[in-house]
Amino acid sequence: MAATPHLRPAPGSIPTSPGVYRFRDKAGQVIYVGKAKNLRARLSSYFRDFAGLHPRTQQMVSTADDVDWTIVGTEVEALQLEYTWIKQYDPRFNVRYRDDKSYPYLAVTLGEEFPRVQMMRGAKRRGVRYFGPYSHAWAIRETVDLLLRVFPVRTCSPGVFKNARNSGRPCLLGYIGKCVAPCVGRATAEEHRALVDDFCSFLAGDTGRFMRHLEGQMAEAAEEMEYERAARLRDDIAALRAALEKQAVVLPDSTDCDVVAMVEDQLEAAVQVFHVRGGRIRGRRGYVVDKVTDAGPEELMATFLSQIYGGAEGEDETGGTGTAVPREVLVSHLPSDRDAVARWLSEHRGSAVDLRVPRRGDKRSLMETVEKNAREAMSRHKTHRAGDLSTRSRALNEIQEALGLDEAPLRIECFDISNLQGEHVVASMVVFEDGLARKSEYRRFSVRGSGEGGREQHDVAAMYEVVGRRFRRYLEETAERGEVARMGGGSGRGGDEPPPGKFSYPPNLVVVDGARPQAQAARRALDELGIEDVAVCGLAKRLEEVWLPDDEDPVILPRTGEGLYLLQRIRDEAHNFAIAYHRQKRAKALTGSSLDELPGLGPTRRAALIKEFGSVRRLAAATAEEIAAVPGIGPKLAEAVHAHLSAEPAGGGSEAGGSAQHTNDGGGDT
Repeated sequence: MAATPHLRPAPGSIPTSPGVYRFRDKAGQVIYVGKAKNLRARLSSYFRDFAGLHPRTQQMVSTADDVDWTIVGTEVEALQLEYTWIKQYDPRFNVRYRDDKSYPYLAVTLGEEFPRVQMMRGAKRRGVRYFGPYSHAWAIRETVDLLLRVFPVRTCSPGVFKNARNSGRPCLLGYIGKCVAPCVGRATAEEHRALVDDFCSFLAGDTGRFMRHLEGQMAEAAEEMEYERAARLRDDIAALRAALEKQAVVLPDSTDCDVVAMVEDQLEAAVQVFHVRGGRIRGRRGYVVDKVTDAGPEELMATFLSQIYGGAEGEDETGGTGTAVPREVLVSHLPSDRDAVARWLSEHRGSAVDLRVPRRGDKRSLMETVEKNAREAMSRHKTHRAGDLSTRSRALNEIQEALGLDEAPLRIECFDISNLQGEHVVASMVVFEDGLARKSEYRRFSVRGSGEGGREQHDVAAMYEVVGRRFRRYLEETAERGEVARMGGGSGRGGDEPPPGKFSYPPNLVVVDGARPQAQAARRALDELGIEDVAVCGLAKRLEEVWLPDDEDPVILPRTGEGLYLLQRIRDEAHNFAIAYHRQKRAKALTGSSLDELPGLGPTRRAALIKEFGSVRRLAAATAEEIAAVPGIGPKLAEAVHAHLSAEPAGGGSEAGGSAQHTNDGGGDT
């Protein structure tokens, strides 16, 4: 394996300015993004001594077919542009920090009329304030249960809240005093919002004010000999103290900081982050990363800080895509370009951020604790994922050898057809890169052809149609990008290029769920489009045989081999994705109502009517004036709805009103 000769830029053509560079493969897909203080020095390092490069860097340079760069004014601009491009292209050779587990957060939905306190995992949403993360879900439940005694805010789901409002009876928490029951009017929206604000203030560290207030009330009740009220206040204070005891005090009360520690070896790195707010550890998170290059801890730390805080601007109160930047960021290793990173963090926060390595005192002791956690996390990760990288490589090599491919199939796409006796025929396309699912590039199709004959003939025709549509879109998008490039007068790969389409990148291997007929249909679709450099195979469920379009006999992979296991995972993922879409279409067809036939009544207005009246049957019993009272429904449309439903037979429509919600059929290909 050697570097591509034509990839090396001409001597002296690379500027010495700060900038960001991109490596691309033959399909034009960005596979690596990097930044440099000196572009010439950094890019030259990839071509001087190929044998001395990190193995993954060798693979990246060998896969690359082109490299371009963009000059910027400062290192801060380079850091920002690198982060933007990594988010835009998601290059497969860039460092990807992954949570070593999905940590739960205590979340408050401030964007709702009656905010709700709940536990949340996954991506953050706007309009939601997050506290944590917590190590365990039970820790959130215990904390909330204690705080509801003093701050009885809403915790119920939208369904429970709606049912209580319709029935006029609160849920159990409303009866036992752990909710002020705004659903039945015991508290106004403003009163409940004030209670929620106090709840958030307490969790954010403003604890002393509430403790002093309750202690004063307890003393006042005792003086007035209201001993029962004093006892309740005493228990409230005890509950708050119990909640506070669950969060260890490690630093002075005014300290807000994140403590970041990293440990590494030749292949991987582990990072632990402790979030300290008001001197207390409010949460912690762990990350692991496969090292793509031979970058040291200083460069890895810079990359980590840009990723974790990249989406944090202005998100202190309502949450967002990143972690809010605190006043201090304490790290185990200073980033390679410390001043640029510190300025970038300060811009995101809106005020100065102190980025440093603690040398002594309590902060140094806390850093040592975080480093111990990072080492422990690395040990657990290696035990859990022993051989994972080598296993994936072995699986791809086994597939390459069994199918006689020129290179390992780094990108595999799998197609599956799902239908019920020829009704609601759909298809799925799933994508695996480097042996890992790339769910952002999954696509689904509504099959247009009617298909004649039995089930097998119908599946073959559907497979031919779907594979043809996928690669026809690929050719169209490739042609569009080429036309834009010519109009721009350059390579078409600069900063003003159009974003990649949904089908821009071809796979190395197409896998179809089925035997030789399905594989032949896929091959025929590719041949008719003139695509010859994409391999095709089918995986039959019955005996797990791999079929090639031109071979009479199947390829038998070892039953215990990694290659067959990877193909099974890909096939099963495509099957599940297709089944889910088929069920969605079938359910929508079964729950349709006569409202679907009414011109001028779109999905939004249908949803508003069903939400207001509960079902089509109740809507049919309403007068035109009652219908017109629904927001967005005017008198003329109300008359049309009333007349249309009055003409329906008694009992017509769907009680569930399921047609109020509509989705776009076909996913990425309608």
